[in-house]
Amino acid sequence: MSKQRAKLVVGNWKMHGRLAENAVLLEAVARGAGELPESVRVGVCVPGLYLAQAQALLDGSRVVWGVQDVSAFTQGAYTGEVAAPMAVDFDASLAIVGHSERRAYHRESSELVAVKAQRVLEAGLTPIVCVGETLEERNAGETEQVVGAQLDAVLAKLSPQEAVRIVVAYEPVWAIGSGKSATAQQAQDVHAFLRARLVAKSVAAADVPLLYGGSVKPGNAEELFRQPDIDGGLIGGASLKDQDFLAICKAAGAVSVTQ
Repeated sequence: MSKQRAKLVVGNWKMHGRLAENAVLLEAVARGAGELPESVRVGVCVPGLYLAQAQALLDGSRVVWGVQDVSAFTQGAYTGEVAAPMAVDFDASLAIVGHSERRAYHRESSELVAVKAQRVLEAGLTPIVCVGETLEERNAGETEQVVGAQLDAVLAKLSPQEAVRIVVAYEPVWAIGSGKSATAQQAQDVHAFLRARLVAKSVAAADVPLLYGGSVKPGNAEELFRQPDIDGGLIGGASLKDQDFLAICKAAGAVSVTQ
């Protein structure tokens, strides 16, 4: 689809951060985001313990904040879990669900990811639903089968009205943290496939933001963001360096202005 959508760039800090260095990073990102065109939205998903700090330093800026995971439960005897409504108490807007690291290290199934997406929506947050294939699956020609099944499991749990409120992030597992990004065309092909899958659920879901993640850097961001079905990025390592993250955000701004 050729319709131009606003760009969304979200930093995923993963398990990184300390109070002092967080403050420097958040304040720099907030300042830089203020200089971006209105067509670019910026967010950061921080470790849950730092939500209060993100709220304090980003409130009133153009940067929204969120968490990297939520529990499938809203409350109860689930030691160590953090429920979506708890994130709401800190004015969070976003919650990542189904990141490949959660699927791999915590054995999260697509069905569990779907339940978590429901909990996020019920709390009034926006879920960033991650999908992606391994290198073995890509080499076997199974990319569409794998990411399609991951997305379908979530869409099956959602009403058409709920489906339009999600964000989808395509993160090829083989590119995350490897320094190897999918080519712009490889990413675009998968994004176009995912867009068609969303439209099959609801025509209105054509405008669901589709983000690319997987070794996005200042040097490749603009080419990726120029693809018609790539609406921004879910940025890992580069989001920990304010200059790199802001350069990626500026690349999104350049594309959104010129297209």
